[in-house]
Amino acid sequence: MKAAREKGAKFFTVEEANRMLPLVRAIVTDLVQLSGDVSDRRHRLNHLLSGRELESRDVYSDELADAERGLRRDTLRLREYIEELRQLGVEARGDEGQVDFPATMDGRRVFLCWKLGEDEVQHWHEVDAGYAGRQPLTDRAIGVVGSRQ
Repeated sequence: MKAAREKGAKFFTVEEANRMLPLVRAIVTDLVQLSGDVSDRRHRLNHLLSGRELESRDVYSDELADAERGLRRDTLRLREYIEELRQLGVEARGDEGQVDFPATMDGRRVFLCWKLGEDEVQHWHEVDAGYAGRQPLTDRAIGVVGSRQ
């Protein structure tokens, strides 16, 4: 990938971010699905364990211990998905499949942003603005992403 590097960070153009979307979309889809599943299972397990003293003679202790092990395993898998995205140079944001691609615009650092369900990268935001500060990529913005003017 031709993404520029500054102090080890990758910077993407809109075109580069969009070319990477099929892989990013696959990882984020898995991440969002597993995250929802882990959250639901954790909630149910916490409900089952509340006020319960697990003892070796408890008929459900083995099943509950297995459920806890499964949650730990899947939580580790979630971290692996996030690390996989970081290795690609992008950051997972939020639990609804938001992703930021570092970029430069008019010489300053910004993020190109995409959310699961969108066809392509069509928004950007300032580094400190977050998802709420998303702005549409205008023709002018697309023309200066990656510029160092």
